[in-house]
Amino acid sequence: MIRPIMTMKFFLQKPSEEADEGDAEVVRDLVETLDSKRATCVGMAANMIGVRKRIIAVVDEDGSILAMLNPQITNCSGPYDAEEGCLSLSGTRPTRRYKRIVVSYEDVHMQGCQRTFKGRVAQAVQHEIDHCNGVLI
Repeated sequence: MIRPIMTMKFFLQKPSEEADEGDAEVVRDLVETLDSKRATCVGMAANMIGVRKRIIAVVDEDGSILAMLNPQITNCSGPYDAEEGCLSLSGTRPTRRYKRIVVSYEDVHMQGCQRTFKGRVAQAVQHEIDHCNGVLI
């Protein structure tokens, strides 16, 4: 189900809770909502659809949507300054990002995964993990 985008800062600024096997519907809704916003958005966190769970979805290099539960950046390199927008906020803001990140996460079956991201996808993953931590750009 495509859900409305949360814009209330007080909600978005609270850290999200760990995701678990009971969050499959949230994952589906997040993926469907991101897919519907592809023209203006490359990633979303569950709190952006009103669910405070550590779940993110990003458009991967091949155009598919990758969902990650409980993502954590375990390594990063190549810091740079970026200007980002957010579907939940108006305008753009400066932020510090990394060109290459390693992320540990669980897939939709709660299997542990680890993956390296670079470039645009790495930037989107960092932005969405910030959302999980209650950090707004």
